[in-house]
Parts: sequence; C-alpha cells; structure tokens
Amino acid sequence: MRFICTVAILIVALTVNAQDWAKKKLDASPRHQEWVKVKNGSRTVDVFVVYPERATKAPAVVLIHEIFGMSDWIEDVADQIAAHGDIAIVPDLLSGMGPNGGRTTDFGADQQKIMEAVSNLPTPQVVGDLNAACDYARTIPSFSGKLAVAGFCWGGTQSFNFATQRSDLKEDFVFYGIGPTDPAQLAAIPCPVFGFYAGDDNRVTATVEDQKKLMKAANKRYEAAVYPGAGHGFMRAGEQPDAKPGNKNAHDKAWKKWLAELRRLG
Repeated sequence: MRFICTVAILIVALTVNAQDWAKKKLDASPRHQEWVKVKNGSRTVDVFVVYPERATKAPAVVLIHEIFGMSDWIEDVADQIAAHGDIAIVPDLLSGMGPNGGRTTDFGADQQKIMEAVSNLPTPQVVGDLNAACDYARTIPSFSGKLAVAGFCWGGTQSFNFATQRSDLKEDFVFYGIGPTDPAQLAAIPCPVFGFYAGDDNRVTATVEDQKKLMKAANKRYEAAVYPGAGHGFMRAGEQPDAKPGNKNAHDKAWKKWLAELRRLG
C-alpha cells in the first residue's frame, strides 16, 4: 500500500511539473506581467503580478499556490484573473526557502522536495508573506481598494486561515482546502467565504458539513459547492489537455461561480 501511494504521488508530481500547456498560454498573453519583491520583516518575497487591460481602477486578488509551489499553472491562473478585470498577485511562498536561498524554481524538477518544503512552511511566516502581498496591492496606483484572496489545495487551507487574520478582505475563496475550527478565529473573518470541493476527495470534503455548522454558529456567510465526479486539484487537472470529464465539468462550473462573485467587487 505504501508503494502504491508513493507511486501515485510521483505521478501527480510529474503531471504538475509538465505544464507546457499553461506556459504557452501565459507566454501568449497580451497583459502586462511582472515580478516584484516585497518585504515581510527581514524576508524578501518574490511576487508575480498581472494587470488587467481596463480603463478604471481594479480590485486585487491575491492567489495562494498549491503544495507544488509556484508553477506555470498558478501563473496562468493569475493571467486568467487579470483577463477578467482584476489585478492578480501571486507570492512565491518558497522565496528564500529553496537551495542557496532561492525560490520554487531553484528546486529544479524535484517536486518531492518542493512539496516537503511547502508542507513545512511556518504558518506565521505564510501569514506574514500574504500580508506583505496584500500591503503591496494597496500601493498600486490602479488598485480600487477592494481586496480578495483565493487558494488551491494547501493554498486553500491557507486562504481560509488567512481570512481569520486580515480584516480588510472583501471575499475569500477556498479551493479544496480545510477550514479552521476555533470559534475565536472564525469570529474574526470579515467577509464571505466561498468553498469549492471535489466529490471524490473525501479527505477534504468530509469536513464541509461540520464547517458549515461552525460558520453558521459564528454568524458568517459560507457557501460550499461540491462537484460530483471531480478529484482533488480539479481546477488544475480540469484544465489539462487530457482532463477527465468530472474534473473538466467542476473546473468550468467553479470558474463561472468564482468570476461571478469577483464581479461584485467591481
């Protein structure tokens, strides 16, 4: 059984690492993309930013990457968010944590090392890096003042936690991540939380009903959509050229819901 699980993880890692389809889309984008450096105390965090092409100021969406670190796919998600009118900001949370003080790309193709490094990131450091990214958004002249956060997989869990830490968030989006259970933490959430879950991902989805009860008790808005036939990571897997129907369906429906909620920000 351990051998089978190890092989399964390696297959997923290799699939994530092979994202030429995402990079081609990103390279063909007409939108302005740039890398900036922001400070979290003594830490320097590398941040990918994509700007929308619009005549008015725009909301900002801070994206939190998967356990697989900063990938072509998450950068392409940022570009897609910008294509729909928002400023997209993606901190590489492995900044300074890679070989020789590098970031995700400095791990090379060793996806196992990337997953281990992301798994071991201290929560206070992650929160600090995300705060630094949000604070940077507020310095952008074309920022409208409305701020949202979204995370995927490991990043989905971080997104739910971050909503308990940042009082100026207007919306929080959790893609197949597990939420906090401490009532005191939940009481601090300032905004609606929208969850997106896979029907074939019981490890995570089994927590949703209890999370609904906890959020209701805290008098917080929490909407959870579960997509039958989809597996964990469907936002990425559903976009791959060889996507399974369940993942593709969940991907398309979740994007539609996500963008509809973002439009409320302006």
